[in-house]
Amino acid sequence: MKKRLLLLSLVAMATHGVAQPVTTASDPVEWVNPLIGTDSKPSLSNGNTYPAIALPWGMNFWMPQTGKMGSGWAYTYAADKIRGFKQTHQPSPWMNDYGQFSIMPVTGKLRIDEEERASWYSHKAEVVKPYYYSVYLADHDVTTEIAPTERAASFRFTFPKTDSSYVVVDAFDKGSYVKIIPGQRKIIGYTTRNSGGVPENFKNYFVIYFDKPFTTAQAWHGKTLTKDTIEIQSAHAGAVVQFKTTKGEQVHARIASSFISYEQAELNLKEIGNDSFDAVKQKAKAAWNKELGRIRAEGGSPAQMQTFYSCLYRSLLFPRKFFEFDANKKVVHYSPYNGKVLPGYMFTDTGFWDTFRSMFPFLNLMYPSLNAQMQEGLANAYKEGGWLPEWASPGLRSVMVGSNSASVIADAYLKGGRGYDINTLYEAVLKNSENEGPMDAVGRRGAPYYNKLGYVPYDVNINENAARTLEYAYDDFAIYQLAKALKRPQTEIDRFAKRSLNYRNLFDKETGLMRGKNQDGSFQSPFNPFKWGDAFTEGNSWHYTWSVFHDVQGLVDLMGGRQKFVSKLDSVFTIPPIYDESYYKSVIHEIREMQIANMGQYAHGNQPIQHMIYLYNYAGEPWKAQYWLREVMNRLYLPTPDGYCGDEDNGQTSAWYVFTAMGFYPVCPATDQYVMGAPLFKKVTATLENGRKIVINAANNSDQNRYINTMRLNQKAYGKNWLSHKELQQGAVIDFDMSATPNKQRGTTPQDFPYSLSTDKGK
Repeated sequence: MKKRLLLLSLVAMATHGVAQPVTTASDPVEWVNPLIGTDSKPSLSNGNTYPAIALPWGMNFWMPQTGKMGSGWAYTYAADKIRGFKQTHQPSPWMNDYGQFSIMPVTGKLRIDEEERASWYSHKAEVVKPYYYSVYLADHDVTTEIAPTERAASFRFTFPKTDSSYVVVDAFDKGSYVKIIPGQRKIIGYTTRNSGGVPENFKNYFVIYFDKPFTTAQAWHGKTLTKDTIEIQSAHAGAVVQFKTTKGEQVHARIASSFISYEQAELNLKEIGNDSFDAVKQKAKAAWNKELGRIRAEGGSPAQMQTFYSCLYRSLLFPRKFFEFDANKKVVHYSPYNGKVLPGYMFTDTGFWDTFRSMFPFLNLMYPSLNAQMQEGLANAYKEGGWLPEWASPGLRSVMVGSNSASVIADAYLKGGRGYDINTLYEAVLKNSENEGPMDAVGRRGAPYYNKLGYVPYDVNINENAARTLEYAYDDFAIYQLAKALKRPQTEIDRFAKRSLNYRNLFDKETGLMRGKNQDGSFQSPFNPFKWGDAFTEGNSWHYTWSVFHDVQGLVDLMGGRQKFVSKLDSVFTIPPIYDESYYKSVIHEIREMQIANMGQYAHGNQPIQHMIYLYNYAGEPWKAQYWLREVMNRLYLPTPDGYCGDEDNGQTSAWYVFTAMGFYPVCPATDQYVMGAPLFKKVTATLENGRKIVINAANNSDQNRYINTMRLNQKAYGKNWLSHKELQQGAVIDFDMSATPNKQRGTTPQDFPYSLSTDKGK
């Protein structure tokens, strides 16, 4: 009781921001709350996450399923009942799932339909960790526990005393198969349910072994049990096995799946081998602590520690491994692009429009070898599908805009990634830059217009044209940087250098904002800078005007100098959150999330503006970045089920927090620089892959002392508003003296400002 009272006291203090700082981050996985962001719905996203019970970047995740079969909102915090425990590959509710099936214990009267078998549950009887899940199913008097590996999972069901204990296996609708093999206490099957992006031969093959003989076993389809049938193929197939159990008896199941074959699923099951449930659980915990422990935060409140490590957990889930190890332990994959089984790496379930900004740069900082494997996977995707996947789940999906694969590829190579076919990737990037693809979000929609006019026109029936133009210009900068590194022909380098400046074509001096432009060179009219969508993507002109990652000084010049630029930045927070939703014909959730955040037009819940606050560093007022970044961390990130301020989006919104809490951020991937913010903790130690450490000290940091007074890098005074990736890779000690009042002399001169193409003397 005393321990429980102490825990409740700590939670109460953390919620009200008065808890004592945490001195050490031992056992960091225990700070993770996978339920953050799960209190969401289509009309309002507080993260749109689900509790992923998985290993870092695991091929298969598991989750408790509260939503109906086929719903993207498969687990929502407000739900009362659990329908099953689902193997999932869902990157977001908007993309939905594939390769999915579920397993559910039932007692008493046999119920196979998901509505009928569903059980009431309570969060009070639920334990949620990245490496372990447990819940009490009240209607069945059964406790279900899950512990994962990368491609398998161990289940433990604790049953009551009854002759009628069952486990229902649901292979879902849209075409599935099951076969029960009682002599081996085994069930095999496949599911084909998906949301697109798969070849015609797509299947997820699963194998399940139990440690207790079946009393009875039968297959079912739809809502109908099939008498004396243990094998069935139908639109919606399933299986049910029965046990006689004593009170508290534990029945174990080992489950693995494969996108290749049943035989491969059996190989994947060897990840468990003869390990007990508790051994699988402990290994999974150790795997998470190994990765989370690479960054040790100290001196934050309990709430800040929970938020930081929960965001770090989310940053280590996607893109998922979509490869397996064959009988010879060789890396192979089922191709979601051509349906063949081929050698080599494959990763999936990420959208570059979101994740090029900070999630992939985070991998380049902390996990460069893993990202090199991801680059090999991208080269394989191009060779197998003919195009780079801008949004893969698991194959090509037509979602979002831009050709931001260029940024992902360039940033990895420029930051030292090697050991993969960069020439094939560069060929793919070139193809993207010149061509429209087989669907809107592949290649570059409007490429002929963009390459001829320097922008995608507003009046040629290409939606989100201004957003496309701005992102293409930045992507051309990334290609320009990569072309130089690869010593491509000068004419090619010059072509992309010139295109990098195409953002200028959309700047409207009258409003000081980016604006759609017609084919004849006139600006779109009428123009409402508060109109979401239309010329922009999930945002308005106030959000997208700042999408000049590579040439902020050029944007400063267009706006009339530093003073006007800073004034424009300030306005984002002072203009009320008014909006025009007419393009969407309803208030989309991204609009609502901006409206309720009480930060003016600052819409952190979506990606286009997430770098904006850092731009104060380019105009000589870095203290304003330091102020607003702390405000965003304090107000828009919480360790609660409603703890995000919009879609978490495959690690992007989480990686923003991780970077920002450390005190710097990759405003412009494909450059060597991180732009300064200010650290959140009193100390952070990041252990790099090469064994060297980045140690960030800010001993007098506090909620009041949020401003950088002075800074030292490796014991030398440091006045710049950026840090070098190359220097950080050598190991670094960064010492901050924090203050309650801003130092308005530090970082105010052009030589202190981060990189801009306009001031690049080496271009």
